Amino acid sequence: MGDTFSVMSSSALSTEADTRAPVASPAPAVPPAPPGSQAAPHTLAENIAAYVIGAFLMSWGLTLLHAVQGVTGGLAGASFLVSYAGGVPLGAVFFAVNLPFYYFAVRRMGWSFTLRTLAVVGLTSALTPLQQELVTLSGMSPWYAAVFGGLCVGLGMIVVFRHNASGGGFGILALHLQDRYGWRAGYVQLGLDAVVILCALPLVEPGVVLASLAGVAVLNLVIAMNHRPGRYNGR
Repeated sequence: MGDTFSVMSSSALSTEADTRAPVASPAPAVPPAPPGSQAAPHTLAENIAAYVIGAFLMSWGLTLLHAVQGVTGGLAGASFLVSYAGGVPLGAVFFAVNLPFYYFAVRRMGWSFTLRTLAVVGLTSALTPLQQELVTLSGMSPWYAAVFGGLCVGLGMIVVFRHNASGGGFGILALHLQDRYGWRAGYVQLGLDAVVILCALPLVEPGVVLASLAGVAVLNLVIAMNHRPGRYNGR
């Protein structure tokens, strides 16, 4: 009798515990994406306007840096070094040093991206000597020129990045690594730029190199904050 009561009590307690056990609610259904939520492609007019604006900003940043004999990172920085060492016009050098990277761009990024980048680099190369002729810059602080110049170049690169192009050179490589591995384009370019800045030490005054380094940091910070993988899908 005692054993029977014990079994019955245990069964009752078990039944009561089962009725009190929380029942897992089904996972809520994920609402379907609203129509038209995917990024619409840019129009041809928008792309052209973006390339002109981006090239103008980049060429203005290069003009500011050139006025104080400063440098920047990437192939633009390498162009400064060649221009200072050989007396070659900056715009011509900038266009020439980008040529080998177009092969890489075609293989990795496609003809559309490459032709757009070629147009941006060509515009930047043409606008840089034009701005040097139209604007007289003298007595400018190297720190102001380097930081504001880096800001302008960074903003110009963001504009063209978001229209499926780049400013050439290391920008092509940085975008490829971001698309393939998810590495931030700004951080990739920061490492490459540091190498170029170090190469400037024999040709540029140390104080100007230090200011240029600050400008490179601003440039890449702008890109890192505003061009993250998956954040902007416009084409």
